[in-house]
Amino acid sequence: MTTELAPPPAEPITSAVSVQGLHVEVGSAGTPVVSDVSFDIARGEILGLVGESGSGKTTVGLSLLGHARRGLRIAGGSVLLGDSDVLTLDEEQLRKVRGSVVSYVPQDPASSLNPALRIGLQLREVLEAHGTRGGGTAERVAEMMREVALPDDRRFLRRYPHELSGGQQQRVGLAMAFANRPRLIVLDEPTTGLDVTTQAHVLSTVRELATLHDVAALYVSHDLAVVATLAQRVAVMYAGRIVELATADKIFEAAGHPYTQRLIGAIPRLTGGRTLVGIPGRALSPGDRPGGCDFAPRCALRIDDCLTAVPELRQIGPDHSVRCIRAELVLTQRRGQAGDPIEVPTVEAPEVPALSLVDVVASYGGNEVVHSVSLNLAAHECVALVGESGSGKTTVARAIAGLHHNWTGAISLSGVQLQASARARSSETRRQIQYIFQNPYGSLNPRRTIGQIVGQPLQVFGTASGREADRRVADMLERVSLPAAYARSFPDQLSGGERQRVAIARALVCEPTVLVCDEVTSALDVSVQAAIIELLGNLQRDLGLSMLFITHNLPLVRTIAQRVMVMRQGSIVEFGDVARVLADPVEPYTQQLLADTPSLEVAIADVERDEPTAEARER
Repeated sequence: MTTELAPPPAEPITSAVSVQGLHVEVGSAGTPVVSDVSFDIARGEILGLVGESGSGKTTVGLSLLGHARRGLRIAGGSVLLGDSDVLTLDEEQLRKVRGSVVSYVPQDPASSLNPALRIGLQLREVLEAHGTRGGGTAERVAEMMREVALPDDRRFLRRYPHELSGGQQQRVGLAMAFANRPRLIVLDEPTTGLDVTTQAHVLSTVRELATLHDVAALYVSHDLAVVATLAQRVAVMYAGRIVELATADKIFEAAGHPYTQRLIGAIPRLTGGRTLVGIPGRALSPGDRPGGCDFAPRCALRIDDCLTAVPELRQIGPDHSVRCIRAELVLTQRRGQAGDPIEVPTVEAPEVPALSLVDVVASYGGNEVVHSVSLNLAAHECVALVGESGSGKTTVARAIAGLHHNWTGAISLSGVQLQASARARSSETRRQIQYIFQNPYGSLNPRRTIGQIVGQPLQVFGTASGREADRRVADMLERVSLPAAYARSFPDQLSGGERQRVAIARALVCEPTVLVCDEVTSALDVSVQAAIIELLGNLQRDLGLSMLFITHNLPLVRTIAQRVMVMRQGSIVEFGDVARVLADPVEPYTQQLLADTPSLEVAIADVERDEPTAEARER
């Protein structure tokens, strides 16, 4: 997968889709959710739509299909596909348009596939629903499969969705979306949760199909590094409005809105460790948005005029529009986007490591999935474990925590060998090894308050009770940058990033020595991810934690870990200092992982190298 910024689009003859003045509101109250959204997408062009969770990206994407989620309604504007306004069509007309003129690819590939039907039948149904019948159907299904680089033989087509990997499911979803050669395709976070290799295949498929069939694409994502490599133009959303719209190179090299700059500063860099700069505060919900600039409460450059009226989206250069009255000042500060370079401190190898794995072999039933893994983790050290989905990373982590007990070999904590199952381990051992799960939505009990959730380990391990437990819970919440008053809240009242902070607080409140972090930032916005990584790094250093950090996001490794282990098909194929492994990998597999990883820093460097000099521009 290339890391170069996508080239600007050729001069469009006509727009495949034109969105003008789109307005979506809460149906009962009339509270605006999306306001004054306008953009065009040319045939064959990919427009990236980025922003934090809650900014309105998915709402805009669904509006292009004439759909609003329950509780919302499309109150104004137009979505022109050719001469037809999607927003004026009735339900019967929309059914004919969806899948033939405009298609949708959801974030979760499983949600677009019927688990009870074989994939071949589902592909045929998509074609037949829009008029393709008879003998040509089988040939079209085979062609669709080849276009997304999947087998077209009868045996593969007879599989059910659960028999495919996540990447294969997503490519089947793409085949269904492109099946009837639509004019427009909306892709809603289609690679979230996929490892970098699978992501590279899916992105390559999107790029090739859009070009091959001259299809306009709206790519909704919070992963700016992916958008930088895929989209020709980028629209940045905040609080339901587009705050910046420009070509990809201008967005990522010369952003004119302070929010865009802060998003870019929060992106981890693959080619050199830098501090991740999060965005203070949080985006306001639709009913709480201020009367002036929506970003003003979080902006360091705000002045009184920012609070009086909503800025217009104005042009500050060719193909570059910004909703900020101080855009010219922002442009002069663009070099301060990224955080300062950092050097992760080295760790001396101790005589007795905090955690040790020797020839660990793990199985599911009779199927061996982890093969002879060995590791020494020192006190104060962070080791990153990276690799594709299915490589065995989480199985190793669960074996360490005693959650997976079908393993052999030796796992030792401070020189004391552990039992395979957590139930067979002592209470003290369980206290010393804590696990933070990937999904903060599924790891917190929705029926308990935050105080009860964070305080539960104190009760289980008999560490504290009563007022002392309440004090320690309040201190821990403050330590993870949450107000102590959150102890009375429930998980559904918190954002995704706040829930992950609660999960971290729960893991740390009993003062463990080893912390296992399993993809703890994979579903978070880059700004929230930056804050979580900064928090974990500070806590690790302050509390002397040993940390195993599992991720498929290689740039994050630069920021937090001293050493990195690369895992493939259950085996460790490369292990060493982060700087050496990521800068000069020995194994071809590691080299391929790095090649497949979108890197904004490399992309910007490529653009700067290719830019003409001032003298050349004058000529």
